[in-house]
Amino acid sequence: MTTTAPSGQTDTADEARDAGRVDVLIIGAGISGIGAAHRMRTEFPDRSFVVLEAKDDRGGTWWTHRFPGARSDNDLFTYGYRHKPWRGPSIAASGAILDYLDEIIDEDDLDSAIRYRHRVTGLDWSSDDGAWTVHVTRDDTGERLRYRAGFLRMCQGYYDHDAPYRPEWPGIDRFEGVLVHPQRWPDDLDHSGKKVVVIGSGSTAATVVPAIADTAEHVTMLQRSPTYYFPPPTTHELAVQLTALKIPDEWTHEIMRRQYTAQIDELARLAHEAPDALHAFLMSETVPLLPEGTDVEKHFTPRYRPWQQRIAFVPDGDLFAAMRAGKASVVTDTIEEFTEKGVRLSSGEVLEADIVVTATGFDLAVFGDIPFRVDGEPVDFTDRVTWRGLMITGVPNMVYTFGYFRHSWTLRVDLVDDFVGRLFAHMRERGATTVVPALRPQDADMPLLPWVDEENFNAGYVMRGRDRMFRRGDREPWTHMQEYAQERESMPAADLDDGLEYH
Repeated sequence: MTTTAPSGQTDTADEARDAGRVDVLIIGAGISGIGAAHRMRTEFPDRSFVVLEAKDDRGGTWWTHRFPGARSDNDLFTYGYRHKPWRGPSIAASGAILDYLDEIIDEDDLDSAIRYRHRVTGLDWSSDDGAWTVHVTRDDTGERLRYRAGFLRMCQGYYDHDAPYRPEWPGIDRFEGVLVHPQRWPDDLDHSGKKVVVIGSGSTAATVVPAIADTAEHVTMLQRSPTYYFPPPTTHELAVQLTALKIPDEWTHEIMRRQYTAQIDELARLAHEAPDALHAFLMSETVPLLPEGTDVEKHFTPRYRPWQQRIAFVPDGDLFAAMRAGKASVVTDTIEEFTEKGVRLSSGEVLEADIVVTATGFDLAVFGDIPFRVDGEPVDFTDRVTWRGLMITGVPNMVYTFGYFRHSWTLRVDLVDDFVGRLFAHMRERGATTVVPALRPQDADMPLLPWVDEENFNAGYVMRGRDRMFRRGDREPWTHMQEYAQERESMPAADLDDGLEYH
């Protein structure tokens, strides 16, 4: 995808108000952006910064996702930041996560640095100025602004918050009921006593189904193919024991982070080295919780290796409890067409529905789909290469944050913020104001590989967006998508002169 500036993108003095210059500009006020802002406030008090957020409040995913039961699909001890103890249950609802982020915002006085409803529409680097020009439109007033920034932190997340993914099924316009995507859940949607079909089987579907099953007439989860599930307790028994012993919150947080990290490390290791053993383990955790007579082979045996796609965490097995109670069921089939009253399947069966929830996922957004230019030339990310999953060749003074597929996203947020601190110190030592990744002479014939190896991870949203993404190489430092067990050692030791040029 070539990111070209839209017509009229380059502002003139008359078109946009000068909003000033900052040392660091952070795009996004979700988990990544708030983490970056915390580090700026606490570790770089001499540097100015601002956070630009397109939405009208903080939280990113946790502000966007308002569907029933919205919750973490990782434990909060590792999803929480290293510096800020998590004090609640291991698996938490979105409201509790927002409260946690609010505490950080209050403690660090980040509200004064966050600009809500500020949508970034273009990014222009000038080597002459040694700075980014950041073009912004205020969604609340329509005013156009122009910031200058010495360094850019891309913390906007990795999917399109505005346009969720939904296939165009035949006859969808004929459906007389309510059609809703979880990413755009209406506040006034009443599912009480209704027949609901939830299309999908990933984490979102596995969250929505038990959340509405008690009050709906019946909820059917319609899946094209099965997903792997893991039913951990909402509150880990070790956390209960530590609380009973009145262990300080900071100690509990660190102990539980290590506990959960070790658990996911082992699952990730098995995914690579012994997938059959991991398959057997996950099935042994799931099958005993299913209703008697369930066709396990058809409905709960995936066609891919464990963790080639995300494992759906089902706290306390609540999805399976809804099935045992007869309030929810699973159908595995493909959609032939929508009818006025529901969905006709390829088998000929018709699922009647008052509400159809399309929990069909999302689409990747390449750096928020914001157009980039470097010295007037549009940046085509499809021919650029990642530097350790942190920077992009030919794009100066920019670090992006992309978390883990298997471990908690925030574990990498902390590592990326550590890296930025090292990079700033290294630039100061070298007397440099600009850093940019560039392929080395020995990389001239290096093959440019797809953004992600589908043998490693091949979720639908990854495969749909793969051709729009930047590339990776077959050697360091041009690789990424490592596990946390590797990166917690390799990232702090990364050679900051290998593949990076300073000016």
